[in-house]
Formats: sequence, structure tokens, C-alpha cells
Amino acid sequence: MEQGTLLDEALGSLHLSGRVVLLEDCVETSAAFVLHHILKRSLSQPPHSSNVVVFVAFAHPFSHYDRILRRLGCNLVVQRDNNRFFFFDVLVDCPDGEEGKNSDDGLVALYGKIQKTISALPQENKNCITVMIDDISLMEVAAKGSTNLVLDFLHYCHTLVSEFGCSLVMLNHDDIYSDTVRPSLILQMEYLADILIRAEPLATGLASDVHGQLTVLNRGKERSRNKLSNFQFKVKENSVEYFYPGSRT
Repeated sequence: MEQGTLLDEALGSLHLSGRVVLLEDCVETSAAFVLHHILKRSLSQPPHSSNVVVFVAFAHPFSHYDRILRRLGCNLVVQRDNNRFFFFDVLVDCPDGEEGKNSDDGLVALYGKIQKTISALPQENKNCITVMIDDISLMEVAAKGSTNLVLDFLHYCHTLVSEFGCSLVMLNHDDIYSDTVRPSLILQMEYLADILIRAEPLATGLASDVHGQLTVLNRGKERSRNKLSNFQFKVKENSVEYFYPGSRT
């Protein structure tokens, strides 16, 4: 297995079917590389060549992810042409104001498209479906700041986990909320999450050879055995190095 073994070990099973993964990061330390890692992993796991990813993009266009994944050895254009990668660009499909009077309509219509896409898949492709959302905070912007609309949408997506055995992977920026009390949106997402991954800067400050640390809480499929992992990382151009604290000099 290529570099990333510590992250894969922390995630557990190679196939995250039926599980909810929440990524949390901050301005100083982005967790986008974890999203890219799970995306590549979801599309390139043998022998399950029927894996499908439904990607809901609020932050970046298709070209952004295609460029990054190509550097990691995964061609999203080929995956899209083979009906294994479905990309919903919210900024293009539902630009601000186009849905008109009600931002609720936009998210409901978006969920309808996701559900329709999954329902239309051949039966053999319904065994390993991953739904990915690249920026919950921008979804809140698209919903005109309505936390309730975002929660409704996420609960709709969560029904896909039970209905089709999908995995649901979401990225949120934890430090954009200035309130001292953690917003109900974050608390409810953390409650839904089977695996919580938090990217944070080093407590000792910036370092040239270490870009931050990951804390992974894996609650297990029965939520009876929590596994906590903590390790550091360095993001390179075509890969990411993972290592335990103190293991590098």
C-alpha cells in the first residue's frame, strides 16, 4: 500500500459502506488532502471495480479536483466517462439567485438529483457508493445562512446511508464560527459521524517538515469500541507523508 497507511489504518475497513465520515479543519490547517485521499481510495479499491462516487461540490469546480487527483494517479475524467464518478457543481448548476425565491428549493432539488442518480445505477454499482460534500460551510452560505436547511439536507443524505448502504463523507471548517458555544450544526454532524477526522496545526507552531496533525476518532460499526489515532503529516506535491509524533528528526 502506498503512503497514507496510518490514515488508512485509522479509517479501518477499506470500504466505508454504511458509515458517515466528518472532516473538520481550520484556516491554518486544511483537511482537503484527506478528502482527496478518500476520493482516490473510493475509486481505486480492487477488486471492487464497481465503486461509485457522487461528489457534491460547493467550493471548487471539476477541473480543480481532476488536476489534484491526476497528480495522485487517478483520472476523474475516465471515472466520469465510466459512470463511476458523478460530479454536481452547485455553483454552476444552482448559481445564487437562479433558484429564485426560496433557497430551500435549491437544496431539495439537489438532493433529488443525487437520489435519482443513485437509484438509476445498476444493481452491482449500488454496493459501494460514496457521497462526498466538499464544504458544509459554503452549503450554509448557499442556504442563505439557514442552519435548518443544511441540517435537513444532511439528514436527507443520511437516509441514503441506511437505504443504499452508502458512505457519506463531509468536510467542514470548524473555526469559521465565532461563537463560544459550538453551533448546533457542528454538534449534530459530529453526532451523526461514525468517523471524525480533525486536522489541526502543531501545538508547537509552524515547522518546515511537519504541516500539522490529524486526530481520528473511529467509533466502530457498532459504536461500542472507540479507536483514537493521532499522527502528523506533511503534504507533498504528489503524495502525503504520515508519521507518529517524534518519529522524525
